[in-house]
Amino acid sequence: MTDTIFALSSGAPPAAIAVIRVSGPQASTALEALAGTRPPPRRAVLAVLRDQAGDTLDRAVALWLPGPGTATGEDSAELHLHGGRAVVAAVEAALSALPGLRRAEPGEFTRRAFANGRFDLAEAEGLADLLSAETELQRRSALAMAGGALSREVGDWRGRVLALSAALEAGLDFAGDDDIDDDGAMPQGIVQSCAALADELGVWLARPRAEPLREGFRVVLAGPPNAGKSTLFNALVEDEAAITAAEPGTTRDVLVRGVAIGGVPFAFVDTAGLRDEGAGTIEQIGIARARAEAERADLVLWLGPEGAGPDHPSVWEIAAQCDRADVPAKRHARFRVSALTGEGLDALRDGLVDHARLSLPRPGALALNGRQHALLSEVAVAARDAARCSDPLLAAENLRLARVALDRLVGRAGTEDMLDALFGRFCIGK
Repeated sequence: MTDTIFALSSGAPPAAIAVIRVSGPQASTALEALAGTRPPPRRAVLAVLRDQAGDTLDRAVALWLPGPGTATGEDSAELHLHGGRAVVAAVEAALSALPGLRRAEPGEFTRRAFANGRFDLAEAEGLADLLSAETELQRRSALAMAGGALSREVGDWRGRVLALSAALEAGLDFAGDDDIDDDGAMPQGIVQSCAALADELGVWLARPRAEPLREGFRVVLAGPPNAGKSTLFNALVEDEAAITAAEPGTTRDVLVRGVAIGGVPFAFVDTAGLRDEGAGTIEQIGIARARAEAERADLVLWLGPEGAGPDHPSVWEIAAQCDRADVPAKRHARFRVSALTGEGLDALRDGLVDHARLSLPRPGALALNGRQHALLSEVAVAARDAARCSDPLLAAENLRLARVALDRLVGRAGTEDMLDALFGRFCIGK
């Protein structure tokens, strides 16, 4: 945090404009070294940038942004250059030559903003998701998280837990006073408040999770060899991604493609044909992987004999190859399709979109990721245990555990490894 960092924060050149950000204690010195002056705070000025030898680098717009009211919470500067590769490279080289300056690592600007209290960990996770959003659903959910919607809820829960802890500890510290119960029992008001908090958190934990939204609603195509899985897979992803052939065992590994249909993100998974006999060693590995994929799917499209699909809570019977007279018909198929003629494909896509929307967060609604869900589960368990405790000391300890989990959720306490993984998702210059 004592270094001054810089990086190209706009898109890769060539471009009309390239923006280089500088953040750290030497930002003012760097700006004066290149522009010859430090502009008034937050006022864009035209400047001629020169290197240490006095050679002109570019005519650019320079901004001086004194901390702590900046994106990173530090003194910062921005140089808005002409967006040619040579111009950007020359200015970066001039900055590198200045003492105390270095190129930023991926996500380092955002990590400094987090360290300086510009936003908390939940907001940083939302920002990471916003940068990688490819669909409208992803964008709106990430925007709510990045805007602090979950952080505000956590602040409310933490305030309630603190109030309950204070009330309990007051009873423990001042037992014997006229206005404090001295029978050693849990006050009923605190019991009811802890139970109400646990119930409220249970509703949050039952919401759709963020992983299907971020990674795509996972649809696995399963069935025996030559059931039409790969052909249907290609039709759904609108690409010849999978090799198709009449020879059994053509697909031997798992193939995953992400696409958006109707604004809903999907991850379609083509798998090896399931059969018990005639499979070689490599094909058997593919079959094992196919079974594993079916277990972790959000939905399985079963293209095999009716009723013979995997034991999964969400399996659709699909009558594929419905244009072929030699394929046994299914009496209760959810959809009848032909990937070759296109028959039934639109209906299948519409059905997939409607079904996925029920499992994905509503547009703009908050969705917990795995880390957040696990920590909020700890809070709910601690609150429930506190409500069930007959000993105020044990209840106070459970409330302390709830506070610790809430602090970890928004980054008031955490591990460096987790922070490294999160901020490593950001690009250089962010």
